Amino acid sequence: MMKHTGLSVFLQRQVQDQALIKVLEALARSCVRISTSLRQGALADVLGALESENVQGETQKKLDVLSNDMLLHELAACGAVAAMASEEMEDPVLAEGNAPYLVVFDPLDGSSNIDVNVSVGTIFSVLLAPKASELTDPCVWLQPGRMQVAAGYAIYGPATQLILCVGKGVHQFSLDPLNCQFVLTQESMQIPQTTAEFSINMSNQRMWEPPVQKYIDELLQGKEGPRGKNYNMRWVASMVADVHRILTRGGVFLYPLDERIRVQGGKLRLMYEANPMGWLVEQAGGRVSTGHTCILDMRPERLHQRVPVMLGAAEEISYLEHLHQKD
Repeated sequence: MMKHTGLSVFLQRQVQDQALIKVLEALARSCVRISTSLRQGALADVLGALESENVQGETQKKLDVLSNDMLLHELAACGAVAAMASEEMEDPVLAEGNAPYLVVFDPLDGSSNIDVNVSVGTIFSVLLAPKASELTDPCVWLQPGRMQVAAGYAIYGPATQLILCVGKGVHQFSLDPLNCQFVLTQESMQIPQTTAEFSINMSNQRMWEPPVQKYIDELLQGKEGPRGKNYNMRWVASMVADVHRILTRGGVFLYPLDERIRVQGGKLRLMYEANPMGWLVEQAGGRVSTGHTCILDMRPERLHQRVPVMLGAAEEISYLEHLHQKD
């Protein structure tokens, strides 16, 4: 397949279901609109926080709400989405009762970085919808990550890029600002099995469980320690940015359980963040885990469920699971 193939042409070649193509094109249009709003920033008075909180109890940014509304509008208008669920909303929103797909999304991951002009992103997951009569049943959303039909994210940085998986590898598209279209710029992204780079919030170190404490301590000992090499640490505080770096050049990303978040089960959301990002990482040759089990095999218990997340280079994640088994 030639480089610089447009997203629409790529989807026609890779996806048999025209309804799914409509969903993915609606998601892409939403990401273009969100990218434009982000670039306008203070000029369009879209920066800063609102007085409201989302269902997670987090203060909403103006662009959290704006991005959420853009996604709802485009997805509802495409005619192929039965219902939508967002990290920003307590309950799903119904769209087309007979449509074949459900869409779950985090409209603006890392939004605490907006006002300081650091990369943020949009994460999405596409699931099969049940019969229209079953849409009001909360259980229809609780599908394991392996049942995703498509997943991806957009990253809004120096360039706006769309990373997409429809079950046949992970592919990168870049937004051409001249015509506002995504074009294919990298096929079949792969994560190296080994790495010397890790991403974690070190300020939480004192509260991690012993296996993670041991793992990070070994990495910090460098070539003089048991791992026999020096490691670099990177942390953006935007899952999209940190995972994008891993898909681009390798590494591991960890948001483990700690004492402050134990009662809620973890920090990151299973449906909106861990499942779509985990599927992308696995499709690119990496692994994803809670430390005890593969996240993609988990049966969700509730729509806004949170979990510990460890993903990236397969060798490192396997070793982390080994440490958890020994604990």
